[in-house]
Amino acid sequence: MNEDAGRGVRPKRADARRNKETLLNAAAAIFVTSGVEAPIRDIAARAGVGTATIYRHFPTRADLIIAVYRHQVEALAQAGPAFLAAGATPHAALGRWIDLFVDFLVTKQGLAAVLQSDDPCFDPLHSYFLERLEPVCAQLLDAAAGSGEIRSGPDAYELMRGVGGLCAGAGNSPRYDARRLAQLLIAGLRRPQ
Repeated sequence: MNEDAGRGVRPKRADARRNKETLLNAAAAIFVTSGVEAPIRDIAARAGVGTATIYRHFPTRADLIIAVYRHQVEALAQAGPAFLAAGATPHAALGRWIDLFVDFLVTKQGLAAVLQSDDPCFDPLHSYFLERLEPVCAQLLDAAAGSGEIRSGPDAYELMRGVGGLCAGAGNSPRYDARRLAQLLIAGLRRPQ
């Protein structure tokens, strides 16, 4: 029996879920180019909906920001196991996941001020980020160490902080490539042949 049916709550239709995902993806893209204070009408235009549709799903800008952040963290959390299942090697899966992690971090630089604001609604996001992503990174590291591709012992939190530090230096310099530096870091984990 469907759990929602017992409470009288209908599950979301597939098209409603797709519409919400389209809104979140549009908002994420606009946030990257124009910041989190971008006009809602720009997000609506990119998603192909009216502004009322956005406010129906996300009554406040903070609700939208939180939903975008959580949506992208979930996508990153799901990517790790998928890369392991489909990847040529665990080290390759780790490298692909770190590439996505870099993309996530670099595009979140504009959110830093909002996430560090005095608004308490943003407080749980960092804990959520760590709770969802640290185990995924640990799973990838353990798989790569278990296969003998990397030395055992790298700590997921430490690696994520290291990659985060590399991404913090990205800024707007075309000469600074955080992804390339993260790839060098991952290559450095390899066990000597």
